[in-house]
Amino acid sequence: MIRSLYLLLFVLVFFSPTNLADTKLSSSKSLLTAEQSDPKILKWMTGSPVPPEKLIMQPDSNFFSFPKLRWTVCHIRELMPTKQISRGIGDPVRLEHDLDKRIDSLTFMPTGSQQIMTWKESLSANYTDGILILHKGKVVYERYFGCLDEQGKHAAMSMTKSLTGLIAETLVVEGKLDENAKVGSIIPELKSSAFGSATVRQVMDMTTALDYSEDYSNPNADIWIYSKAASPLPKPKDYQGPNGYFEYLATVKQKGKHGEAFGYKTINTDALGWLIAKVTGKDLAQNLSERIWSKINAEQDAYMTVDAKGTPFAGGGLSAGLRDLGRIGLLMLNQGEINGQRLFPKKVVENIRAGGNRKAFSKAGYKSLANGSYKSMWWVFHNEHGAYAARGVHGQTIYIDPKAEMVIVRYASFPTAKNAKIDPTSLPAYQSVAEYLLNK
Repeated sequence: MIRSLYLLLFVLVFFSPTNLADTKLSSSKSLLTAEQSDPKILKWMTGSPVPPEKLIMQPDSNFFSFPKLRWTVCHIRELMPTKQISRGIGDPVRLEHDLDKRIDSLTFMPTGSQQIMTWKESLSANYTDGILILHKGKVVYERYFGCLDEQGKHAAMSMTKSLTGLIAETLVVEGKLDENAKVGSIIPELKSSAFGSATVRQVMDMTTALDYSEDYSNPNADIWIYSKAASPLPKPKDYQGPNGYFEYLATVKQKGKHGEAFGYKTINTDALGWLIAKVTGKDLAQNLSERIWSKINAEQDAYMTVDAKGTPFAGGGLSAGLRDLGRIGLLMLNQGEINGQRLFPKKVVENIRAGGNRKAFSKAGYKSLANGSYKSMWWVFHNEHGAYAARGVHGQTIYIDPKAEMVIVRYASFPTAKNAKIDPTSLPAYQSVAEYLLNK
């Protein structure tokens, strides 16, 4: 029973853009507010020794249930094995601050609502843990809530995918990874799987046709096989399935024709992580350290969760500091440059900003992203400001607005996983800040 619960929570957090608890939580009338569920108020893991009723630990396996979720997002490393993403040994370059207190009072109308909301009110409504706004390279807004402070790290969830995509797109532009090559020609172990006949680009843009189900109500769904393979916990003695992300990928079969429709499936990112490792000879964590973290003058190391074989979880395993993700945003906004140093060609960001196949994306039915697309694991909005974003469940985002020269980084622990529940507030809020900054 304990193992089953662990797998359930492990899957919901790291693999899925949705959550089994969504329906139950969204209909609850007694759901704690952001202030009421603050882990400091609830005193999770506080005291020496910690009282039994305040423990969040293995093997209870409910550490990602709300409200414990609000503590867990800052303490992944205490619950799961991880691998370091080193910032190197150089000195960090501090971000310049020019804080603007007027941002708190900015107002906007949430989508589908007739009630005006302020920026400050939106932070609480979306269970924000950390929020950073950069304008023209300077921090104009920075606040911390819940479990997070300026020294802490927070789970990035599926924003990890966008960093995986960034590394892959860089390799494509550098000519080290052929986007038109069949995956099976690069990874022989995947030749007979669904990925084998897909192109690298189809994996990068998630337009692969995979016979893969994430129906959590079905105990025989593929997601459960995947979760058992990916779990870092020791396998039961009678376990006969694949061990680790890569072994599982080799079992995936094809359903349909590659390239016709966008389908958000985390296993694409794990396949992309494998492609990166194959062509560079280094795993994703090493690539992130050498190509990004050690060159952005980061303040802190980051880390990634791993499977039982030490393979970094490309689809959602990153935890990092808020300001360091702000540096990632600046790197993208400045098309590959930061602190006077070029990390990758402009073409990398140009390709991502151009977006992916909008017709294929439209088949997925994302209402809050109806005009969008997906390119190299970045969400492209195709709005007047040319905005695009890294996004993760429970409200994580790096939102980049080139026209406003703005980057917003938000860490959050919204009770339910779907960003569709947060977008009606968040996206208009981001736009209101962008318009304000444009007119300063």
